[in-house]
Amino acid sequence: MSGAAPMDAPSTDRRTNLIGLSRDELAGVMAGMGEKPFRVKQLWHWLYHRGESDFARMTTLGKPLREKLARRHAAARPRVVREQVSKDSSRKWLFGFADGNEAECVFIPEEDRGALCISTQVGCTLTCPFCHTGTQRLVRNLEAGEIVGQVMAARDALAEWGTPAGGRLMSNIVVMGMGEPLLNYDQVAKALTVIMDGDGIAISKRRITLSTSGIVPMIPRVGRELGVNLAVSLHATTDELRDHLVPINRKYPLAELMQACRDYPGANNARRITFEYILLKGVNDSPEQARDLARLVRDVPAKFNLIPFNPWPGAPYACSSPRAMKRFAQILNDAGYSAPIRVPRGRDIMAACGQLKSDSLHRRARAPGAV
Repeated sequence: MSGAAPMDAPSTDRRTNLIGLSRDELAGVMAGMGEKPFRVKQLWHWLYHRGESDFARMTTLGKPLREKLARRHAAARPRVVREQVSKDSSRKWLFGFADGNEAECVFIPEEDRGALCISTQVGCTLTCPFCHTGTQRLVRNLEAGEIVGQVMAARDALAEWGTPAGGRLMSNIVVMGMGEPLLNYDQVAKALTVIMDGDGIAISKRRITLSTSGIVPMIPRVGRELGVNLAVSLHATTDELRDHLVPINRKYPLAELMQACRDYPGANNARRITFEYILLKGVNDSPEQARDLARLVRDVPAKFNLIPFNPWPGAPYACSSPRAMKRFAQILNDAGYSAPIRVPRGRDIMAACGQLKSDSLHRRARAPGAV
């Protein structure tokens, strides 16, 4: 594993961080230093394939260039403020960024693979009442380098730089942590483009899932421009209930959301849209609601991810009973849909779905374009 250069909190380093720059932007940096274009590919390889953060160790670059880079630039990851390991081996990091703000990121390992759940905002604007993150107001959007940096810091921790793709435990990315990715689309798209680049981090678009609460106008762009898997946080089958559980529904109601899913570029029976559905006792877990759900998605290439509610201090809901969850899943299965009940991971360290929340409550500069 290459040594990571963590950001201070707040940072006193005034050098420009190269992490998160697009290839074109990195080319501009090198051109500004009088370097030839082939140096861009070499530097990209060191940054994103080797994971190197110390310019002095980038030995295919000449010594004068390495020294110049070290004076002007950094290859910094977020700082690990806190790391917690669950009894089920899930790992949660609280990352600190250069301005002192923080966000959480979770790694969920399986036997021969694992998914990293990354955040796109510090806090959230959506205030979904079942979600712990929703109790923390939006502080700001994350920048592309801060999003890419979560992936790189996780790979540092797992010591997987230079490991062949088939041998990496961190095989998948889910853009499903703190925040609504489509309210920070430009930075998220830029970050995912870097993450997917085959000469660097090289995580395939087929191994990346972006989850949205339903920012309808942005959904087509995800399919056209990124081509990643789409997941939709649904949680209700009527506008009346969804207006309460997912307040963005008041702006983009179910009819518009479902049409956007029908039209999603690249969706087919081989690449189905995942509908996430948190099961809340006595709220959205009845057999009638399961049948309504099957009808709602009947003309969409769909599969379901049924999520037991993960409690947090002061939560206003309870998890559905095992019997109710099994019955709900069976109705969807009988209708022809894959509908597994997710096994909760990381509950003991508040790392499960809907439990993430950072300590960045003191800086509340509302992000531009927030809903």
